[in-house]
Amino acid sequence: AESAMLNNQASSQQQLSYLQQLQMQQQNQLMQHQQQQQHQGRGGGGDGGDSSQPPSQRARTSVGDGQGGQGSDSQLGGSSSNLPKSVIKHLPLLEKNSADGNRLRSYYDLSVDELFCLPPVPSDEEYANRLTVPVDPRRLPRFDLAALQAARFAEIALGALANNQVALALELSNATVMCLRECVEEPVHPSCMYDVARAYLLHGIFRSYRGDMVRYFKYRRVCLTHLSQLDDVPGVEALLAAISFHDSWAYMIHNASEESLPQIDDAIPPLPGSGCGAGGNVGVSGNGGKCDPKYGISTDPSQIASNPANQMWIQGPPPVFINNEAPAISRSLDALACAIRSCCDQANSRFEGMAREMNRQSAAEGMSNGGNGGGGANGGDGGPSSITPTSRAVMANQNELCSRNMVLSAFTLLQQHEASTSSVNKNHGHHMIVSAMDAFLEGGDEEEAGGFTDSQIQSLLSVCNTAIEHPLLLYQGGPTYHMVSDAAILLCHLLNGMHANRGTGDSAPGEMEAALFDEVLDTFVSVRKLLNVHRRKLPVRLRCHGIPRPNFGGSGGASSPGVSGEGGGPAGAPFIDLGETLMCGSRGCQGFVLMACSPCVAAERAQAATMKQEASGRDAAASGDGGDGAEGEVNEFDKELYDLGVEFDLDDDALLNVLSRIIAT
Repeated sequence: AESAMLNNQASSQQQLSYLQQLQMQQQNQLMQHQQQQQHQGRGGGGDGGDSSQPPSQRARTSVGDGQGGQGSDSQLGGSSSNLPKSVIKHLPLLEKNSADGNRLRSYYDLSVDELFCLPPVPSDEEYANRLTVPVDPRRLPRFDLAALQAARFAEIALGALANNQVALALELSNATVMCLRECVEEPVHPSCMYDVARAYLLHGIFRSYRGDMVRYFKYRRVCLTHLSQLDDVPGVEALLAAISFHDSWAYMIHNASEESLPQIDDAIPPLPGSGCGAGGNVGVSGNGGKCDPKYGISTDPSQIASNPANQMWIQGPPPVFINNEAPAISRSLDALACAIRSCCDQANSRFEGMAREMNRQSAAEGMSNGGNGGGGANGGDGGPSSITPTSRAVMANQNELCSRNMVLSAFTLLQQHEASTSSVNKNHGHHMIVSAMDAFLEGGDEEEAGGFTDSQIQSLLSVCNTAIEHPLLLYQGGPTYHMVSDAAILLCHLLNGMHANRGTGDSAPGEMEAALFDEVLDTFVSVRKLLNVHRRKLPVRLRCHGIPRPNFGGSGGASSPGVSGEGGGPAGAPFIDLGETLMCGSRGCQGFVLMACSPCVAAERAQAATMKQEASGRDAAASGDGGDGAEGEVNEFDKELYDLGVEFDLDDDALLNVLSRIIAT
């Protein structure tokens, strides 16, 4: 009872403080508005700054919001936000009746949010009505207004990027930063804490799409500092699941190696951990959150955010999935993220084993030739790596957390969500990931053509056809693009197997076999074109496989080559030579290309791919395009985009410096 009384007193004091702050801001806004009118009446007033100047030198101007149907410059509403002209010109995109703004938001909805399913950013009216002290939407405090604008700009920036409007996307991303700078100096009001956290995460995802992983991890951690103050807030599980799934992509491209991650602790300090961490004590944590007795972690959002194991990426037991009170769609997404991390750990373990085997063979050959047996594969001669928190959790709870069961649970939860909601969202991206994981984890059938089962073939075709029909899904958060690329690689293996089997038989293939070959070939050609177009838009370090084209040469026709036993190049040559693949730097993805190779050959090719990708990244950086252009392509427009990005990076650094100072104190 005493604790409840103290909580009520604290809440009342907070409401009173906020009301006083609101009244003072409204008085200041009224005085500023009157002074501005008097100044304009005397013929004074400037234009608020030159947008052609560098961001750090731009003058600031006071301007009305007028966004989302919530006030305009002629009204007194919380409109005295000091934003540069480069941001002001994009404010009309946030209005409800803006056709261009709604179009950009639809691109975001059909790409990033199609999977994340985050709650919509509230309008000014909705936000004003849910405040403890309801206010006129036109008189919202400028800090609250800037927070809402930041969340809206972050969404349409990702929408512009998905629509390949890169210059506009960079400007909108910069608008997000400028709005966040408006509200960073004041304590975030609890009513907009979630929207601020969302803005930081979406902006971090935007930076990651540009290949800027250092700033992604920084903004991600800033997001966690806000989430550590959010418990029992609608939508917080969806935001945590989105972080978990995008983290699985970072986990994949960094090969689960924490040593390869950027050092950001000095800039953005990690959150202080609680007593209930990954594999920690069971019971009640130091902050009052309850630990799950089975998995040893807390499912409270604040405890998930402050867990020491989650400061760079979420790992260990899936915290949202094991929370039975979380929304089914969020639990499903977190389960898929855990399955992906587990598969990455298994791939890393296999490659380390192959590298050690190659070292032993090299040492044996060196001894037999009178050498000292030295040398070895880089990264594989140091013995097995330490067990990751995810691997430790899976081994301790094999029945619940193994990859196959996690995918099955994710699909069941997705079905529950679809049965309980009337949303028109078909969840194409979610189903595509489930189908891909289902195909990747199935064992195959050596007696079938190409070594694939019928259900596996159907899953692979479903993944590729979904990507062809909905290409915006390649911009989903997480490893979606990589998974579609890996599915296309498996179609290569299938086509090669069918081509080889039909080339050795005495009789012509049946109609069913010919039809299947044609269907798989048509799908592969289409998805390969789609992936190559998407790949050229990405920074070098983020690109997955460069997939070779089929070999239509030889005496056979271009239609259904190899089905008749003809065509496909020289005798014995594969229909698609996967040896020409420009392999992804992720070991998890490399395994799909090398599945038919011996361990030693696979280890050698994996090392060669890593070295080639590192060299390509250095060449791209030296060329001045930051790795954002395609190989050999640096045109004037790419250079302008690069210069624009460098200019806007100054604003990002200024915001991060302020955040670093605030968080450190």
